[in-house]
Amino acid sequence: MTAGAFVELKAASLTYRLGKETTLALADATFGIGKGEFVAVVGPSGCGKSTIMKMVTGLLPATGGEVVVGGQRVTRPIKGVGMAFQNPTLMPWRTTLDNVLLPMEIVEPHKHRFRRHRAEYVERAMALLKTVGLADFADKYPWQLSGGMQQRSNLCRALIHEPEILMLDEPFGALDAFTREELWGVMQALWLEKRFTGVLVTHDLREAVYLADTVYVMSRRPGRVVMSRQIDLPRPRTLASTFEPAFVDIVHELRERIHHEHAA
Repeated sequence: MTAGAFVELKAASLTYRLGKETTLALADATFGIGKGEFVAVVGPSGCGKSTIMKMVTGLLPATGGEVVVGGQRVTRPIKGVGMAFQNPTLMPWRTTLDNVLLPMEIVEPHKHRFRRHRAEYVERAMALLKTVGLADFADKYPWQLSGGMQQRSNLCRALIHEPEILMLDEPFGALDAFTREELWGVMQALWLEKRFTGVLVTHDLREAVYLADTVYVMSRRPGRVVMSRQIDLPRPRTLASTFEPAFVDIVHELRERIHHEHAA
């Protein structure tokens, strides 16, 4: 457990109920995430990785144990969270800039001051777009952008309201390998600048080791945290880092543990 953890799961369990049928998706998950820490959660398909994400944000209340964020027990959807998923879900009728600005139009305290202070918010959005190399595409529509550009826009939209926590659910899973690896660098740069608390769910072990301070490995359903691996590699990490023996050894260590869970 991380000392002074910002996010804590304390023997957290979640049971899905559909009629008379029940499914234990997550069992006694216990771990902590420090404020400003970036963690990755990996494991076999269906092990409850995305369930953890929904529990931390309060979209699904724990049916056993508890989830605590910022010292408060989570019983309902929490504020101060940004989310990015595998599919960018950009609105096709809005430009890149207007898609990024969308949270400012619907999230308080920004909602009530957006119109009067639009220039201020545009400046903030453009600074983010510049960080991810999209400043020249602010007036383009989603269909005019590549998949990688759309996901960069999606990350900017998730970060525009400066959330304390960023939840990333397979954000690069639908992209080709080259674009995916390029966006690891973009994601790392955003985290190094903003220092939000990041939670990444991924099947890509290289991605997990590249981005995370700590990687948690989960068992088969019902999901349990069976391994915690600190990633004590220097930052910033590069694609060249992923071929270094220390990096490769960690990836193999994680892969062997996941294979063990598959075989169990």
